[in-house]
Formats: sequence, structure tokens, C-alpha cells
Amino acid sequence: MMRFFLCLMGIACVAMGGTSRGEEVSMTWPDSIQVVLEQTKPLQFDRGKRLPLYLWPAMNAGKMSDEKAETLVKLLDERGVGLVCSWNAGDVKDSLAECLPVARAQKKLGLRVNINATGPLHRFFDGSEATAHLDDAGKPFFDDTFGVKTMGCPFRLEQRIAPMRTRIEAFTRAYAEAGLDPDFVFADWEIDGPLEWNRAWAASKRCTVCRENIPDLENFLAYQDALRRIRSRVQRLAYAEPVLEASPKALVGNYAVYPHDGWRYWYDYFERYEAGQPARRDQKALYRHWANDFAGTGYTFAMPVVYPWSWMWNWYDFEPGDYRWFYNGLLVASNAGEHTPAGVPIIAFVHWHTVDVGKTCRYGEDDSALESAEQMSEKTYQELLWHMLLRGTDTFFLWCTKEEQPKEVALLHPVWAAAQAYGAFLEAGTPVTFDTPTTPGPVVSGLRLGNRVLVRRTDFTDTTAPVRLTVDGRELEVPRKEGACQVIDLSEATP
Repeated sequence: MMRFFLCLMGIACVAMGGTSRGEEVSMTWPDSIQVVLEQTKPLQFDRGKRLPLYLWPAMNAGKMSDEKAETLVKLLDERGVGLVCSWNAGDVKDSLAECLPVARAQKKLGLRVNINATGPLHRFFDGSEATAHLDDAGKPFFDDTFGVKTMGCPFRLEQRIAPMRTRIEAFTRAYAEAGLDPDFVFADWEIDGPLEWNRAWAASKRCTVCRENIPDLENFLAYQDALRRIRSRVQRLAYAEPVLEASPKALVGNYAVYPHDGWRYWYDYFERYEAGQPARRDQKALYRHWANDFAGTGYTFAMPVVYPWSWMWNWYDFEPGDYRWFYNGLLVASNAGEHTPAGVPIIAFVHWHTVDVGKTCRYGEDDSALESAEQMSEKTYQELLWHMLLRGTDTFFLWCTKEEQPKEVALLHPVWAAAQAYGAFLEAGTPVTFDTPTTPGPVVSGLRLGNRVLVRRTDFTDTTAPVRLTVDGRELEVPRKEGACQVIDLSEATP
């Protein structure tokens, strides 16, 4: 009788307009959002107040009513995913019509209001003669070695700061008027503003303005430092400051800007090495000197980039080949984890598919003998994600193409979901090692919380011997345990 009564109640709820969980999932959503819903499951373990998982496909769901926005925000949050909305400076009113219902839903549910602010920052170097380099005859010219034709003089950007800042303020003001605060604001601001790579140094040597402003222009480190100071300044004044003035507690940052040890272990798709740039060798890899520009930006989170760029395959001779990908990814993640101050979240861009935009070493060496890169295995990628979390990464931001979305989401989300079982360690644990072995073998990462250490061991050989790890003067023995984390009591370790 009770079952019959409950059944009638269910029919009544549907008749009155109630929506079941299955119906919510099957509502009409943009294709990329539907991919996320289909490739993920609700979290088994509560995420608490930890940062959500960010996914490129979980962005820009289109215009929705407040009710529909709330439904989608809930569906994604159940999976630990934060919905992101993009600001479009080309049509502020239309952009706000799409973004504000989502922001209202996120605020109502006690979640972060997540923003992609890339659009308003495009472009400081707008191609105008006022931003160009000037040669000895006073003729304007641009550096076209980055794939765009507008890269100009770093010392002629001052007049561009105010207009770009005004774009950001149009949105922060609208949010404030609506009683909303952006909580997470990121930008994918890359090929714009001062950049020292490629032939930029040569262009500056031709430029009378650059020569006047950098007396020691023949010294690449002096040149790099000058450009990075300007790059940090324009990001701070036009982007970070207006966001933080409106929302002082916001997390604000940009792609590839993070604290580090002074070396860059990767090359972006638009970057090439040129002779004279300080670098150091690691097998065939050539890591470039990198200025510490994070502090000057005013950013409140770090955003390293851990991708399997195709050229990395030929940098190393490791066997198994998977260790080539794992090694470099762990170098980048450890670099950020070790040097980012406590209290500054690390939100790392990640990607599984090989980023294959040409078989080149990135530094002008003979390409004729290069091998085609082999795809990193799914297992190794997921192990890398675990080690990143255990070395200080707070959450991930997946970038991928439309065709890659189903597989990328399906690989990343299960790791993120399973990690929530160790929420206390993720929230308050301290990394115990940043060591990246220079030969394939066992790799151990861990987070210490009180007298317990959460560790994960990944093996690239058939060794079964325990790995000894010194933590606070005590030696832990980490046995081999495939595909699983272990919690070891530090009080039982050997002094």
C-alpha cells in the first residue's frame, strides 16, 4: 500500500511540473555540456569546499532562464565540475544575459562564480602603428615570428592599458550592481604583449625605442627581465587589479603564469628557441631560463601547463617511452608545487592527447631523424594526475579540442572523483617530495597530514623492492602497490 502511495505521489509531482534527475540530465544542453554529463558520474565522496574540476567543455552553456541555469549548475556540481562563463567585450549586454543567470545560480547554491576573461584582453598589441617597433629611420615594423603580425614594441603599450582595463571594469561593475562577486577568473592570454622568445630579441635590437629603454640590450637576461616586468605590469593594471578591487577574495590568474625555479621545462606551440637565449641541457631537451614574473602580476592562483607536446618525445631516450611524457609532466608540476607559496592555489592545465603540431625539437636542430611521437598510455596519464595532486596541485583545468572531449573527460574525471576520498589530505596536506627520478623506475609522491602520509607509488620497471622516503627525519618504506594510494603512519617509521 505504501509503495502504491509513493507511486501516486511521484505521478503527482511530474504532473505538477516536477523534474526527475534523469529528465534533468536529458534536458537540451549544448553538445559539449552533454559530453560532460555523459562522461561523468556524481561524486561518491563529498568535495567539501575544495576547488571544483574545470573542463573546457563545461563552459558557455548559452542563454538560460534562472531555473534552467540552476539545474545545470547543480548537475555539474554533483560531479565536482564548475560551470564557467565567458566575458565577451564585443557585446557586453548579450554576454551578461548569458553569464548572470549562471552566476545567480552559483551564488544561490553557495558555489564559486567562474569566469573566462580572455575575451576582454584581446589584444594589447592591436596592430596599430602606435604599438609598433620603430627602426632607425622611424619606420614602424612588427615581429611576425609568433604566427601573428601584430607583435610590437613593449615600451609603446602604455596607452593600451586604460582601454583594456575599461573592458574588464564593464563586467566587474555589472556584477557588482547585480550583487554578485566573481570567485574564479582565468584568462588564456598568450600571444600578445611583450614576449622574449622566437625572434623578439632581434626585433628589439632593431628598435630605437627598445635600445633607449634597455641599455644592456645585448644581455638576454636583461632583455628578458625588462620584458617580463612590462608583461606583468600590464596584466596587473588591466586585469588583476580591477577584478580584485571589485572582488577582493577572487582567484585571478592566467595561462602559464606561476612561480617556478627560474627554468622553463616546456615550449608552447608558438615558441621557438633562438641562439643566445640562456638554457640548460637534459639529454636532448633544452630548458630555457625564465624570469620570475608571477609576483608582479598580482595574481592569486598559479596556472602551470602540463601537456604532452609532441616534440618532447624526441627530447629523451627513456624506455619505456611512457616515462618520457611522465618525466616532463612531473618536472613541470613539481616546479610549480615546490615554488608556489602556501595559500596560493595551483590550478593546472592538463591534456592527454599528444599535442602534435609538428615534429620539431623547438630549437632549430635537424628534424630529419626524429621519431613520430607515441601516444602516452591512459594508465600513465592518470598516474601523472595522481602525482600532481600529491605534489601540491589543487585542481585541474582540462583543455581539449571538440573531437577530443569525450575521451579527455572520461580519463580525467575518475581520478578527480576518486581523489576526493582523501579530502583532508588535499585540503591541508604538505607535499613530502618533489624529486623526479632521471631514470625510469619507481616514482613516489605524497602529502603529509599530522603523523600520516598519503603516498602513491608508480613503477616503470619490474622492481618490487620498497622505496625508502625520508620525511621529517624518519624513513618510510613504500611498498609497490599498483594503481592505489597508501596511507602510512609516520609514527611507526624508522627514525
